[in-house]
Amino acid sequence: MGIGTSIFLIALGAILTFALDASVGGINLDVVGWILMGAGVLGLIMTTLIWSRRRQVVTTTEQPVEYQRVEERRDIAPPM
Repeated sequence: MGIGTSIFLIALGAILTFALDASVGGINLDVVGWILMGAGVLGLIMTTLIWSRRRQVVTTTEQPVEYQRVEERRDIAPPM
């Protein structure tokens, strides 16, 4: 569940709990709203935990170092 979905569930649950004054036979909309808000908060916490763990992993790759061979000739005088 992503951050957007969690925020949507929280908003939908708050609307069902606090703003809506309707009754459906056999279903208490206040309880459904609280359940949706709880699921949204739980999803938001889980998403932030997963994203924070993903950001902590650092991978480094070492490129092979190419050495240049330098030869020094001693039989020839250095340039002037």
